[in-house]
Formats: sequence, structure tokens, C-alpha cells
Amino acid sequence: MITQRFYFKKHFLFVFLLFSVLMSAQKKFTIVLDAGHGGSDHGTNRTYSSVGYLAEKDITLAVTLLVGKMLEKDKDFKVIYTRKTDVYPSLTDRTNLANRSKADLFVSIHVNGVKNTSAYGTETFVQGPDQNKTNLEVAKAENDVIYLDEKDKENFSSYDPNSPESLIALKVQQSKYLESSLLLGSFVEENFVKKDKRLSRGVKQQNLHVLRLNAMPSVLIEMGFVSNPDEALYISSSKGQNEIAESIYNAIISYKKARDRNYAEKEKEKEPEKPVEKPLSNDFRILLMSSPNKYNDGDTALKGLNYILTIKENGQYKYYYGTTNMASIRDNNLKTAKDAGFKNATAIGFTPNQTLSNGYYTLELAATKDKLSSNSYILQNLKDVKREKEKGVFYYTYGTFKDLESAVKTMKLLEDKGIKNIVIQKVLK
Repeated sequence: MITQRFYFKKHFLFVFLLFSVLMSAQKKFTIVLDAGHGGSDHGTNRTYSSVGYLAEKDITLAVTLLVGKMLEKDKDFKVIYTRKTDVYPSLTDRTNLANRSKADLFVSIHVNGVKNTSAYGTETFVQGPDQNKTNLEVAKAENDVIYLDEKDKENFSSYDPNSPESLIALKVQQSKYLESSLLLGSFVEENFVKKDKRLSRGVKQQNLHVLRLNAMPSVLIEMGFVSNPDEALYISSSKGQNEIAESIYNAIISYKKARDRNYAEKEKEKEPEKPVEKPLSNDFRILLMSSPNKYNDGDTALKGLNYILTIKENGQYKYYYGTTNMASIRDNNLKTAKDAGFKNATAIGFTPNQTLSNGYYTLELAATKDKLSSNSYILQNLKDVKREKEKGVFYYTYGTFKDLESAVKTMKLLEDKGIKNIVIQKVLK
């Protein structure tokens, strides 16, 4: 009897182990596809005489369903949708669905929109603290929807993006999935450029609620600008949506292959995990060009790029794109600049809070051949504005600052008051 019981247990253990191995081998790659917005939340939208009303929620749903249809043909994938119709799942519902499903990947699909109709191109966001405020408008647009849902208010209202404690917790959480998210984002943007011949604005970090609580690699894809007439026609057309969907699908396939290959190599070599990327000691901005000419926001010379910081030095205007202390984002920003047509763009390091020992910074508010009227908005709203005339041009400047960060902070305060196209001037004694 004892012998029979032993053999029965041995046989049962063998069958159990075999079943476990087979189940593990057959586990499908689970991906959650999230069509941004929906229902009463239309997202960004525009109306054009040629195509009528275009809403982000409709474009994102159409493309998401196309991506899902392609993935469902592959038996290795399990596709879960946060929505398949015109409804609004809260951000909490989207996150909970992904976490409960133990998804391997979360892909949220969106459309961009800004006041500047010349802005165009694609960009992909991964979760991260917004240290430099370069993508603030995207964060505002995507995060504002939390106020549509009571569960979201409860889950996100206590989160303060300016709190050191919140940022520390966020960095710990994001470090687990940052590298994988950046990899997928790079595949997406590379396909948009190489296959679809689109302008990529790069892969960027941003604190977005729909990504922050996900326990898996996650990206938010901005397919283009509905505020740009030409791009709006493309992303709303059948041709454009199919091309975009195919690029996202191919990126997911490439990501899974890279992940599977990485798992196999780790099992074979048992190498320790790569350390999480650490911030650099310097901030890096991408120098697009130097010119004696001053270009304002939206000028064609800037080729659709936003978040431009202009610094004037020795009569030359230097145009810088983006700012970051992360090497991977610096390299993506440089790639974005080169893809936009700035072939000689280069990354320049800035030491944070470095003071000028033999000079100062000031803000150039205006440069004009005619004097500003005493009733001008600038002179009416600011005191102690200085005026100098050089080579027939009147230059109006404001304030003196020993470090660049102080000048940038004051510049943003003035921009909030409605004074635009400010230049930071470096004055050396």
C-alpha cells in the first residue's frame, strides 16, 4: 500500500510539473489598448470646412481598433480594450483593468492639439516626473479629464506633482518599467519616421495620470496634431489611420521580440539587471542654430518645434530646444531636432544655477525700429524697462539676473502676463 501511494504521488507530481511548464510556455502576451478620451470627453477637437468636426475620441478609437484587429490575428497575443465604443472609462478604470489583467504592456493612443496651427509631428510619452516643464501643455490636456470622474478625484486628488515625497515615490515606481517603456516608444517613433515619413518630436518623459499607476511598461502615443490642417486630414483619413495603426502594431511586435530575446539571454547568461538610468550633473539643451535674426514662436525657421529658449549673446540669437538631465531624453531630443531639419544641431551642457562672475542676464522684451508707444502693453504693465538704441533699432530690456534659471523663471511669469517672444540676453562686462 505504501509503495502504491508513493508511485501515485510521484506520478501526480510529474503531471503537475508538466502541466505548469506547458501553461507557462503557452502564456499569451497580454496588451491593453487604450483609446484616449470617449463619451462626454471629446478630447482635443477642431472643425474644418472640408471634413467637418474632428474629435480626438473618434480618431483614437478608430486607430485603436485597427491595431487590435492586427494583433488579434497573432495567437501569441491577448488583446484587452479599455473601450471599444464611444464611452468614457475613468482613468482609474483604465489603470485597474490593466493591473487586474496582469498585462505585459499598456498602450494609450491620443491626438495632440495646440493653438499654434503650424505645430505638427508625432511624439510618445513615458511616465516620469516633469522636471523641466517642457511638455506641460500635454500633461494639462491629458490630466484634466480626472475631474470628470469621482473615482479619479479620490485616487489622484492627493497626488502633488510638486511634492518631494510624491516625486521620490514616482521615481521608484517608474524605474521598474522606464527602460522597457522607452524601448517601445523608440520603436513607435522610428516607424513613424522611416515607414510613414512623419516628423517625430521624440520620446519624452511626463507625469501623466493614465500611466502613473500602471504596473507594467506603458506609453502614451500622440499620433499628430488635429490643430494642424494638413495633419488633421491625414490622421482622420482611412489611409492615415491604417498607416499609423500598422506602425504601432509593428512597434509592438518589435518590442515583444526584443523582450523575448532579452529574457532568453538573461536565462542563458544570468547577467545582473542593468542599472536604472541616473540623472546627469548638467542640464542639456539642443542648440538648433545661431543667427543674427530674431525668430518668434511659430516662425517657419523653427520648423514646427515648440519649447524653444532663445539666448542672445554678442549680437547672435541662439535657439535651444528642450532641456533635460537624462542622457536618453537628451539623445531623443537631439534626434527630434535633426529629423526636423536641423542637421547641425548639437547638445550643449548647462551647469544648473551657475552664476556669471563677469556679467548678468537680462530679458529682451522687444526689438523695433520705432519707439514703443507709452500706451504699449509692455510699458503699461512693467516698470523699470530700459531702452537702448543700436544701429537704428530700439531694444527694450528688463531686469538683471546672475543665473540663467532666475531669468527663465521671470520670463515665464511675464509670458503668463501676455508678454510673448521674450529673449534672454547674456551681457558680459
